[in-house]
Amino acid sequence: MNTAELHTLTGAYALHALPESERQAFERHLEDCEACAQEVRELSATAARLGLAVAEPPPHELRARVLRAITTVRQETPAPGRRERTGGGGRTGRRYAYALAACIAAAAAFGGVAVWQNQVAQDARQEARQAQRQNEQLAQVLSAPDAKTASGELTGGARGTVVVSQSQNRAVFLASGMQRPPSGKVYQLWFNDEGTMRSAGLMDPTASDDAVLLDGPVDQASGMGITVEPAGGSAEPTSSPVALMDFPTA
Repeated sequence: MNTAELHTLTGAYALHALPESERQAFERHLEDCEACAQEVRELSATAARLGLAVAEPPPHELRARVLRAITTVRQETPAPGRRERTGGGGRTGRRYAYALAACIAAAAAFGGVAVWQNQVAQDARQEARQAQRQNEQLAQVLSAPDAKTASGELTGGARGTVVVSQSQNRAVFLASGMQRPPSGKVYQLWFNDEGTMRSAGLMDPTASDDAVLLDGPVDQASGMGITVEPAGGSAEPTSSPVALMDFPTA
């Protein structure tokens, strides 16, 4: 690659978009070309500022589209003999405009990725806190002084145990040997309120052994049931029960 071509790579280098061989050649060029070094510093600083200013995540495909576009845009070769910048006039050529446009677009893409990553991290922390609260509540029911249990055989040879604490007003269902529900289906738990079934949450369709804190208070429920429902659950049972269990009374 000749020197004239190396002068055109400042924008791509600032955006870390050069293949390894060209990156090494350009870095050797930077050691002797203060004009290119200065331009790289300016473009890198602009990309960083614009990335920090981004507040909305871009379309998923934007980053790849920007990097593809960079490879098709040629920057103008600097004027012969130019060694450093002497004022605003040197920035008016198409080379700088193209590089700055690419820099802005890529900064938006990279900044959007940072926003997305931060949101994913926040969601993960929220899910972890929710799981911790559920585990603590589950442990409180199982360890409650008034906790009572009832067990029974379920369809397909599985076994279920329900633990109820009136002081906690909550119940826990423990399952072992559960067969996976059909594809697109899930096991849904129900409170039996004198014959009216009230949703009590969903089981993990991938787990044969599971411990589930029933969603909601026991109140006057006399037992629980399990049905197979569409993924996401149903407002009321849509299939015959896999199991019906009475809550322990003594």
